[in-house]
Amino acid sequence: MAHIDHTGTEVRPVPDPAAPHVPPPARTGKQERSGATTRTRARTQPRLWTWLLLPGTLWMTTFLVASLLLVATLALGTTDPLGNPRFGLNFANLTALADPAYRTVLLRSLGYALITCLISLAVAYPVAYAIALRGGRFKNLLIAAIVVPFFANYLVRMYGWSVVLSDEGPLLRALRAIGLADDDTKILQTGVGVIAGLVYGFVVFMIIPLYAAMERMDTSLIEAGRDLYGGPLRTFLFVTVPATRQGAAAGCVLVFLPAMGDFVSAQLMGGPDQIMIGNLIQDKFFQGQNWPLGSALTMLLMAVLFLGMLGYLRRTRKDEAEAVR
Repeated sequence: MAHIDHTGTEVRPVPDPAAPHVPPPARTGKQERSGATTRTRARTQPRLWTWLLLPGTLWMTTFLVASLLLVATLALGTTDPLGNPRFGLNFANLTALADPAYRTVLLRSLGYALITCLISLAVAYPVAYAIALRGGRFKNLLIAAIVVPFFANYLVRMYGWSVVLSDEGPLLRALRAIGLADDDTKILQTGVGVIAGLVYGFVVFMIIPLYAAMERMDTSLIEAGRDLYGGPLRTFLFVTVPATRQGAAAGCVLVFLPAMGDFVSAQLMGGPDQIMIGNLIQDKFFQGQNWPLGSALTMLLMAVLFLGMLGYLRRTRKDEAEAVR
């Protein structure tokens, strides 16, 4: 044991080299078995989850690959005089995709989907911010109030939204009453109506990832941002948005992918000049009886969606690499 000499200096005893070495206490058999059991569980648990995930993964992968091969093969086929599809090796359907009419529809669908993402992002950010950072004990209730209405059938919701946006619907009546619209103002049968339907149908897919990202965000960053940037708008743009960009990217993917292939909004709230590529695919399969061309259009749509998904994955990998550094 150390002691203090007359100068106030702590003096520690020097160990005697001749003193016998006392080994640490040996572990008992029970402790050895406990440690071995813990290590065995650590090795077994990931393996167990792998085996549990395997059946569902194989099921989904098998049917996904089978359907993709079927559609890709049918895109090279033809139709007989009765409109029945026949497999073959015909590239006419692929060359038909270069038609300017199809290109116009594809670009229109792409534009609608991108605008839907931007509007959904603008709507979802304040909603997710208010719930995550100001919701308090009502967070779960507020999230349920947003999500539960979307459990209703998508087609039923779109029919209801078309009534709201109709020429004699409550929205235009209110706008005419306050002088912001006249009798010739229309929302349905326009691109605005189609985009409004897409935003209403998929905005919840933007709110949930943003809410999850803000829940994980350290709120002290916002307080520090207020000291650095001053106003709430600058703090939001330079602190909150960069901290939640992964949630925003995930939300954009979840909105863009279904919006690009949607056909219900364009059918109920658009006109002949607002059809999307989903409407063309539906028409070729169910009305035009041209399944090979419909399959070719489907492959074109999937190629565009694959490029969007690839961009998201590359961005996510880059963010993870930056986080590690």
